This record gives sequence, C-alpha cells and structure tokens, in this order.
Amino acid sequence: MSGAKSKYFAFRSISGPNDGSSRKRIGSESGERHGEYDEQGSRAAGRAQRPSSAGGNQAVRTLQQEGRRDALSVPQIAELAGVTPSTIYRRWGNLAELLADVSLERLHLDTAPVDTGSLAGDLQAWCEQYLEEMTSVPGRRGLDDIMASADDERRQRCRECSEAIMQTLRERALARGEVAPPVAVLMDTLIAPLTYHLLYARGEIPPTACAAGSPRP
Repeated sequence: MSGAKSKYFAFRSISGPNDGSSRKRIGSESGERHGEYDEQGSRAAGRAQRPSSAGGNQAVRTLQQEGRRDALSVPQIAELAGVTPSTIYRRWGNLAELLADVSLERLHLDTAPVDTGSLAGDLQAWCEQYLEEMTSVPGRRGLDDIMASADDERRQRCRECSEAIMQTLRERALARGEVAPPVAVLMDTLIAPLTYHLLYARGEIPPTACAAGSPRP
C-alpha cells in the first residue's frame, strides 16, 4: 500500500498522556443540561438533570488522553462531565458499559476507505489499516470493552459497522463494473477471520489474514 495512510477509526487518536492543564468541565459544551433554577437556587419543577452520552463519552476520552485509563472511576468521569455520579449510573449502569459505549463510538469510520481502483486492492488496503489500528493497545482495549458489555446491542452495532464498510467497498466495485461477492461472503471470508485473530489469538496476525477476503463471487 503506497502513499499517505488515512485514519479510518479514532483509536489511534488516543495519544500519550498530557498534563490536563487545558481540561475544562465539558458538560455544558456537550449539551448536558443541569436544569434551570429559580432565584432561591431550587431546581425548577419537571427539569431534572438528564444523563448525556456526549458528556460522559467526552469525559472518558479526555481522561484517557491524559494516560489515566487504568485509574478511571465513575466519580472522576462525573466531575469532569459536570454531572453527579448517579447521573452516570442512571445512563450506563456501570463503568464497563460506559467504556464500551466510548469504544463503540470510536469504531465508526472517520474517513471513507481508500479507493485503489479494484475491490481486491480496496479490501487489502482497508484490512492493513484496520489491523494497524486494532492491534494497537488502544484498539485491543476498545474491542475488549465492547465484547465485555452485557448489552448485546453493542456487539450488533459493531457487526453492522463492519457490514457497512463491506457494503461501501462492494458498491464501489459494482460501479466500476467488477463482479463482487455479497456482503455476507465478505463478512465470512474477511471480517470473521480477522475478528477471531483479534479477540482470541491475540498474537501476531498472519500475513495471509488480509488475503482471506479476495473476491470469489
């Protein structure tokens, strides 16, 4: 694969620690409403504090960028998000589910897959970039977070994300006049082996992993 590489997912954006000097409470910036108060400081009736996924997710990302992944706690996240810990628990139930939500958000495409001019080339280029990101420490942790979730919907959304990528590459190939396998075949021949190696083998991914999805209509 030649030329500059695009960053498909957001896992590699979790770079090394910083000192947190520019950190601000982010609840108000993410749309978290804390309720409106009257002149006596009492919360107006019917305007209870509402959990916000944006605020909680952004707080986790900020703390992870500071290199504090292993020390994350609900009170710490709540403070940065500008909410109470009970708000976090109402929205996610526990820290594990919040981490899974953040990781799932990062799994979505940041940019369109590279167009190499052929389906085989597109699959190879995407696979190489995907492996580079998902075999990184943040990438593996992200997959572990999603798989550890008690919510089956998160794993379903993870699968749907992969299907959407394969659909994009397949439609691009058909528009070129190529013969392309169904998305289900691409999932079985490329995504399934990659998922096995990433989740269970945990060692070095064999060079043949990306070749598994070569078009076979």
